[in-house]
Formats: sequence, C-alpha cells, structure tokens
Amino acid sequence: MFCRGSDVKIASPKSVVKEMWQTVSMVRTTSAASIMALALLAFAATAPEATGAEQSSASVAARTEIQISLCMPPDQIVRALHLHPRSAPLEVWLFDDAALTLYERGLRFRLRVAKGRSELTLKLANQDCAHLSPGLLPPGEGKCEYDMHGTVITGAVSLTRTIGPNATRDLLTGHPLLAETLSAAQSRYLRDEVRAWPLPVGIRALGPQQVVSYSAEGKPYSVDVSQIPTGETYVEISRKVPTADAVRIRNGLIDELTRSGVDICSDQSAEAVNKLRSLQRRQSVE
Repeated sequence: MFCRGSDVKIASPKSVVKEMWQTVSMVRTTSAASIMALALLAFAATAPEATGAEQSSASVAARTEIQISLCMPPDQIVRALHLHPRSAPLEVWLFDDAALTLYERGLRFRLRVAKGRSELTLKLANQDCAHLSPGLLPPGEGKCEYDMHGTVITGAVSLTRTIGPNATRDLLTGHPLLAETLSAAQSRYLRDEVRAWPLPVGIRALGPQQVVSYSAEGKPYSVDVSQIPTGETYVEISRKVPTADAVRIRNGLIDELTRSGVDICSDQSAEAVNKLRSLQRRQSVE
C-alpha cells in the first residue's frame, strides 16, 4: 500500500548534522495535521539561531519540492493526466563509480546538455538548510531547499556551474576528470562542509538519458519522463510548495493521481538507485 500523510518522516536539520550519512529517526503521527505541526516546530526551532546569510538559506528552504515516482507506461500517464511536452528532449548524464559510492554518500552529479552550454550540478542530500556557513552557496550558483521524496522531507543543497561545448565533450570522455571540472564552490562544499574530498577514483559518465518535461493546462505540477539507453523509462511528478503545506498538498496530489488511474510506485526510495544501476550495467557491458 502506498503511504500517505500519516507515514511522513521529517528529518530534523540538527540530527542530519550530527549523523550526516545515516538515516534520520522516523516521526510517526496519527494525522496530517499533527505532521504539519511537527514540521513547523522543526523548522521554527532552527530559525531563531539563524543570522545574516543563514537567514537567507532558511527562507529559501521554507519551500519543499514534492516528488512522486510513477510506475506505469509513460504514454498512459500522458493520456491520463492530459499532459503536453514543454520542450524538446534534454540529454542528461549522471556520474558515479562501479560501487555507486557517490550515491551511497548522498552525493549526486548531473550534467544537463543543451545547445551552446551545459549545466553541471552537484546535489547533496540531508543538508541543514537553516545553518549553512556564509559563502557556501554563492548567489546564482547555489541553493538549499527541502525535498519530499516518498514520505521523507530532507534538506538538499544544489550547486551548479555552466560549461561550454568543448568542456562538455571532454568531461564525457573522462579527460579531464570530474573533480577537475568542478567549480570552486562545488569543490569547497565537498571539502569543507561534508568532508567528501577527494572524490573516489573510477568515476565515469553514465547515460545518456533523454528527459522530456510535461505539464497539463491549469495544473501546478511538472512530470519528467526519463528514458535510458536500455529502453527503460522512469517517470516522476513534482511540485514546489510551502513546506507547511507539503503534507496536505502531497495527499491531494496522490488522490488526484488515483482518480486518474495513474499507478504510484510502491517503493519510492528505489527509483533513483534502480536507474543508476541500470545505467551502470549498460556501461559495464560496453
């Protein structure tokens, strides 16, 4: 059975700092209202201590991106939700080693390839948005927001740099290495904040994925359909909302999907790693 609001886990920023790479304790309540109250208390508990740049980070993190993985053929989802593509397919690559060391550490590197330029993003899970050190997230390059994937709400830092066509081609061939392509802010966060430097050896580009983003008229959500070279597809629906409203809106979105006959993946935590493993297997065959 797919979990609704009463099973939501709220990751306390303070516990995340204490045990960066461990799963946070689960808070169970008997109603969605109770969960929302607990969420507000968790965020409010950190706010009085935030000053200066920290206040800015906490303000940004007042929004949460709801993410729900869907498990049925994409063409059926498109028809059921009356979706329309927003743009042409985007080429996307991920990076990891054979053991998926980066994923296990809560690190994700993603390269979105576009005409004339590409975006190389470092995303880190389980981060304390309310208490980041000043200067870690340069304006226009970094942000910290809350993600609600499945039934867990956690802080996530994203740091992005833009690279040109030649640098994109070189990165995908492995010369230079990923570590040598990162921006100063990305390297600094890995080194000083999460102590994940140097990066493990053997990291390589995994892909490409072809990602198409869809929307529906009058609907505030977005649906991304990713197809990997093996032909497997992965579908995710997402929406950014105020953190205090995340549980209520997520439950409403689940109800809408159910009424539309759209199947929700029973194991929401498995889709990301399943995609990485499929890409890794293809890479090993080549």
